[in-house]
Amino acid sequence: MKKYKLFLIVLNLVLLLVYFNHSLVKKEELLKHGKLMLLALAPVDPRSLMQGDYMVLRYQLALDADKEHLAKRGYCVVKLVNGIAQSIRFQKDRTPLKKGEYLIEYTSPNLWSINIGAESFFFEEGQAKKYEQAKYGGVKVDENGNSLLVGLYDEKLKKIE
Repeated sequence: MKKYKLFLIVLNLVLLLVYFNHSLVKKEELLKHGKLMLLALAPVDPRSLMQGDYMVLRYQLALDADKEHLAKRGYCVVKLVNGIAQSIRFQKDRTPLKKGEYLIEYTSPNLWSINIGAESFFFEEGQAKKYEQAKYGGVKVDENGNSLLVGLYDEKLKKIE
């Protein structure tokens, strides 16, 4: 019986490590090959934690959506105008998609919010003043609509470092 327990523990550990490494490789691919889009931010408010500072990000495209008629999961279809994502529509499936349109996957856990998976930005303690000027969230997006926050940008479309 002890042999089976040890075997199951080792098997679970190996599966966990494989899953973790697979997700890490997917994020690295997204960083390397994803399309950079700037999403306009709704007013942001830096907050403080014991470990550092962070911002809860709200995107303008989420505020403009008709949340009452929105599916719990789906895609925000955007077009890029000078690198800035302009929301066109929300749809449940990846298709239809016209030329020049891109997908950003979202979830809507309730009637008040839409999450694209990049709602928090952590930064070094004491740097809040610098990030208060952020007007855009820089997000890398792949062809499937997966997104990854890569930084905050100012009104001149420059990354805040």
